[in-house]
Amino acid sequence: MEKTTRFFRQSDITQKWHLIDASGKTLGRVATEVARLIRGKHKPEFTPNADLGDFVVVVNAAKVKLTGKRAELKQYFRYTGYPGGAIFDRFQDVVKKNPGRVFEHAVKGMLPHNKLGRQMIKKLKVYAGAEHPHAAQQPAAYKIKN
Repeated sequence: MEKTTRFFRQSDITQKWHLIDASGKTLGRVATEVARLIRGKHKPEFTPNADLGDFVVVVNAAKVKLTGKRAELKQYFRYTGYPGGAIFDRFQDVVKKNPGRVFEHAVKGMLPHNKLGRQMIKKLKVYAGAEHPHAAQQPAAYKIKN
């Protein structure tokens, strides 16, 4: 009797929608769970070379917290492409301006850095407040320990 590994395709899997409330939770702990759901590692049908993960809607992204002095020390780097064009943004400024960027940056770093990862990050929907336009998809509330 020979056992073989079964690989799944995207057409074989149904993708669910999860709703995560990030208010008062630590950024890294929420981001790791979101990356796990988007990647599909919570499913027994996980296939590393296919996008079999679920969609994730994160609400209250503006109310996320960081531990210790990280809120004052954390910086985000971007480069304009010109000499001397390095731009450093502080965490506090980024959260005020675009809280979704903080989550997208954290989760994107936990996904594969290739075409597959760029496809997976599109399944992340982040909103600063409690409202979201994905009620038609009926996202199920997902509980994350703090």
